[in-house]
Amino acid sequence: MPIVSGVLNVNKPAGPTSFDIVRLVRKGTGAKKAGHAGTLDPMASGVLLVLLGQAVRISEYLMDLPKTYRATVRLGFATETYDAEGNPTGPERAVEVMRGEVESALQVFAGEIEQTPPAYSAVKVDGQPAYRLARKGAAVALRSRLARIYAIRLLEFESPEVVIEVECGKGTYIRSLAHDLGQALGCGGHLVALDRTRVGQFSVDSAVAPTELVGAFETGDWREMVLPLDCGLTELPAITLHIEDEKDIRHGQAVRIDEERLTSAAVEDGRLHRAYAEDGGLVAVVVYEGATGLWRPRKVFGSD
Repeated sequence: MPIVSGVLNVNKPAGPTSFDIVRLVRKGTGAKKAGHAGTLDPMASGVLLVLLGQAVRISEYLMDLPKTYRATVRLGFATETYDAEGNPTGPERAVEVMRGEVESALQVFAGEIEQTPPAYSAVKVDGQPAYRLARKGAAVALRSRLARIYAIRLLEFESPEVVIEVECGKGTYIRSLAHDLGQALGCGGHLVALDRTRVGQFSVDSAVAPTELVGAFETGDWREMVLPLDCGLTELPAITLHIEDEKDIRHGQAVRIDEERLTSAAVEDGRLHRAYAEDGGLVAVVVYEGATGLWRPRKVFGSD
């Protein structure tokens, strides 16, 4: 049986960890290499991209894709973990805010913002995940970091719950956003539900549930659910290689590429591209080097 490489768009339910889903897929497919592109907390649901075979090597590109979340925030009190699984940090307060106040507060978070990750997170502190130190009762002081919020919208407001949609970049903590929203409104708040509805072009509407996967493993039909490896690279422009250039790229050598083989007229220095063989097979991810006019391989893929 040939090795399968590609992307499984899985609709993770709330409850299992992201690794639980990867383990399910690895067992069902018999894949030696399997991973995921972007962890979802156990309480979260939605799009989890599980990578098989050579697709594991494109995880960094998938993790850079913009993400969309639907989040439910409970106002009235904050928690240690910034979500419903943590202990309250103080008594519950009356929520005396109007819809307009919530909408105004949300707009403060649009754009590039400074955000402090939760103490109960996987961010490393002196070589250890912060959550391990927090569970031991240690004081955890994490540095703020830049987060990119492309759009944030109020979907529903029925006090004390707020439902928002967030389009954001890599490394954004929705739990921190929920906490910070509660602080901005002066009543505290924490995350009670989270659904990742989109990662790049991968939508939850086209994702497969774990129960469907199990059935497909039993019938052997699961291969039809695996998307080609380059489905995770569609944000990158494409080029087609001459057969000699393909050989050089596969051997790790830089090449010069004719302009007619480019999909865009202007090529930027440092821009990544998908490079295909003349038969349509994906060969590599390559980068253009403006100073020399050469294309250098970043990731070279074998033929499964």
